Amino acid sequence: MPVIGVPVRYDYSKLESKPILYIYESLRLSLQSAGADIFLIVPIQNVNYMTTRNKDFPELREEEKVRINKMLDSCDGLFLPGGMKFTPFDQYILDYAIKKDIPTLGVCLSMQMMSCYQEEVHLEKNETDINHNQKQEDIFCHTVKIDKNSMLYRILEQEEIEVNSFHNYHATKNHLYQITATSPDGLIEALELPEKTFHIGVQWHPERSYSYDTNSKLIIDYFIKEANQYKILKEKRNSIKEKL
Repeated sequence: MPVIGVPVRYDYSKLESKPILYIYESLRLSLQSAGADIFLIVPIQNVNYMTTRNKDFPELREEEKVRINKMLDSCDGLFLPGGMKFTPFDQYILDYAIKKDIPTLGVCLSMQMMSCYQEEVHLEKNETDINHNQKQEDIFCHTVKIDKNSMLYRILEQEEIEVNSFHNYHATKNHLYQITATSPDGLIEALELPEKTFHIGVQWHPERSYSYDTNSKLIIDYFIKEANQYKILKEKRNSIKEKL
């Protein structure tokens, strides 16, 4: 089974109002159902990742980067989840994934992080007639139109699909990525790096609808398939190194 690295997210415990690190149960279930093992990637700096502002984080020291790299090198793919905030730790993981061409799927907040890659973070509050923050699970919220010249289209083979939606803010610009899907009100719904093996971000949550939505299953299953191929190639490279 390929090992999928998942950076934990930051929040407060509702019982004790203390900072916690977590992943959603729906994410665990969808990745394991798709045939993957999960490796949690935890932050290592001695700061409160929930209360510290992005600009106030100390720069990662070289020894800290080495420790993060060791965790990332244990992974065959990276699932970058949504959440309350992303930090320089998350941005470093994204940068490493791009440089190493690790199969990567980012959702919601992480797609927004992709849109700001190596740029100043700029997100805007949703002000549109389209509902982008549904309250009910197990339904679709709106449609998205998919660019036919994209990996996302090759996976789904559809120009328009229905998606769920759980966000109050949206990406407003894009520096490096190709925009591959938009909502009816023109908001960015998917991004990808065409020159990479598999590097896609979507604004919706296929991991939440994996169990009942064919399109969600196709996206995650394809991601896991690419991660497995990465695992096979990595094992071959390591075998060659051992023989030299």
